[in-house]
Amino acid sequence: MEPPLVSRLRQSWSYNLATLRRQPLAELSGSLGDLGTLLPLMLALAQAGSISLPATLVISGLANILTGLAFGIPLPVQPMKAIASIALASSYTREETVAAGLSVAAAVGFLSITGLLRVFTHIVPVAVVRGIQVGAGLSLVISAGTGMLQPLGWTAPSWADNRLWALGGFFILLFAHLRPAIPAALLLTATGLLLASATQHTHDRQGHIIWHPDLVVPSPATFRHAALHAGLPQLPLTLLNSVLAASSLAAALDFPSYPSTTSLGISVAAFNLVGAWTGAMPICHGSGGLAAQYRFGARSGASVIVLGLVKLLLGLFAAGPLLALLGTFPAALLAVMVLAAGVELARVAADLSDQHALWGHAADQDGERGPGLDEGLVAERWLVMLVTAAGCLAFKNDAVGFAAGMVWHWGVVANRKVEQKGGTSWWRQRQRRRSTPNGERQALLGG
Repeated sequence: MEPPLVSRLRQSWSYNLATLRRQPLAELSGSLGDLGTLLPLMLALAQAGSISLPATLVISGLANILTGLAFGIPLPVQPMKAIASIALASSYTREETVAAGLSVAAAVGFLSITGLLRVFTHIVPVAVVRGIQVGAGLSLVISAGTGMLQPLGWTAPSWADNRLWALGGFFILLFAHLRPAIPAALLLTATGLLLASATQHTHDRQGHIIWHPDLVVPSPATFRHAALHAGLPQLPLTLLNSVLAASSLAAALDFPSYPSTTSLGISVAAFNLVGAWTGAMPICHGSGGLAAQYRFGARSGASVIVLGLVKLLLGLFAAGPLLALLGTFPAALLAVMVLAAGVELARVAADLSDQHALWGHAADQDGERGPGLDEGLVAERWLVMLVTAAGCLAFKNDAVGFAAGMVWHWGVVANRKVEQKGGTSWWRQRQRRRSTPNGERQALLGG
């Protein structure tokens, strides 16, 4: 009798192969579904020197292949978005980016192995997680505008990189939004690479060299700084979106089998703890990427295995030409891609009023169930989210936003408990005065 792990891998492989034979075009199409998030952040981070592009392609490619083989579903390998946005906004070095990824991986691994993962996710409310995502998304939009678009002229600095190309990229995004089957990120990337190749000088072109890893070791001071300023804000996003929500969505999509939250947590931890030392981009899974690849036709792990093989081959054998092209990649198109990624990340705020769109596998953290939420509860969630996002943007520090959102949430919860118990006589009198329709007494931030 073969071990359970071998049996599961055999079943996964058989399902992947059968699905690929039955619908090869759909699997190939589905593999491109999540490139709209991966490509902009990966290219921008590589161009800024915050990650190694060849290492990222190799490590994320291996992650795609192994997750496709192990789980048998189109589970995406995505950037850790909060870390990516902070790294771009703060011009992180490779050491800082690596340290942030390692801190998150270590925490996720510990929480997954000890079973404390669900305890942590019940402490951090969805609204705070959404606020960090909104803050990170708007931070990407701001960095794309100030760092990439503002220095450009309408026809400068070159015919292949100016505001006219940015305008064209915007219309490509609009057309792709109206026609979702069109992979906008892939189209913009291909256009950018063609323009970069056309403007590249002959002496700048590099030959094909085989990638070899360069060890990146952060100092203790760098590790502490990156863990606090980038790792801490990323942690709840990874736990809730990459682990819990991804497992819940996989179960809802009726795959033959789906990964548990523990296996997803260990997967995220393992890939980063092994790969981060090479300067690779911090990676995770995600429910949004899984939904995107499913929408584009992916139904098995074969789709991400194919994508992983392409990334692996590019990282191993085309590192030199890719890095040379990246140096002349048009800032106009890259800015449009980063801006689109930021807007997409900030769009998650829309589901705060939709109970079903949140973590449907468990009771709501506010104690409510069902497809709808009370209007007062929705308003409280929006306010917690906005306070969190405001803290992230105002201080340019997601840890401050996280702390502000948590304090606001705890205050709201404490107030609700006091009201449910009837409160003190003084408190009831104060509440009656606040409910008086007097414009001078209305709270600035709601209530």
